[in-house]
Order: sequence, then C-alpha cells, then structure tokens
Amino acid sequence: MRHQPEAPPLAVAPEPERSPAVFDAAYLGNPPPRYPLASRRRGEEGRVLLLVQVGETGRVTAVEVSQSSGSGRLDRAAREAVRAWRFEPARRGSIAVAAAVEVPIVFRLEN
Repeated sequence: MRHQPEAPPLAVAPEPERSPAVFDAAYLGNPPPRYPLASRRRGEEGRVLLLVQVGETGRVTAVEVSQSSGSGRLDRAAREAVRAWRFEPARRGSIAVAAAVEVPIVFRLEN
C-alpha cells in the first residue's frame, strides 16, 4: 500500500473587520410637515415616530409609522412630508450606505 503525501494545511484569510455604519441623520434643512387644517380646528396635537429608510444618495426610500400620534391625519402629514426629505447618508468608513433612522415629528398648537 502506497502512502499518499499529506496535503499542506490551507491558509484561511481572517474575516475582514466590519465597522458599523455611522448615521447622524442630518436633516439638511428639510421643511417641517404642514399642520392639517382639520387637525388644527379640532385641537389635535401629538408626536409621530417614523422609521425612515434612507438610501446611499440620501433620498428616502421608505417611511413607516413606528409610533402613531393617535391621529391618522397627523400621521399622514408627517409621513408625506418626510418622504420628500433629503438626509446625509449613513457611512461605513468613507462609503455611503443605506440605513434606517427614527425621526420624531411633533405637532403642537401654539397659542
């Protein structure tokens, strides 16, 4: 029986270290949502928390309500306004990456 030479051990490259994406959610001077007239008349106030998906270009790719204000009108106004906003994109090192950010919108009637 002939002995086969042992194969040399394979060198396995270590997994590259991945740093988390950095996202400071710079709002870039976006306009506030319009206060719905019907909500003003009814005295509706509230805070909407939106989960916003931001692409590599800083454009919003999706918006969903993660915490309602309790008013469908206020929630819709917040969602519609933020959908048109621009953000400074998240970065992994120097590379822009898609990421999600929570954006609070507060509707408060001023006296």
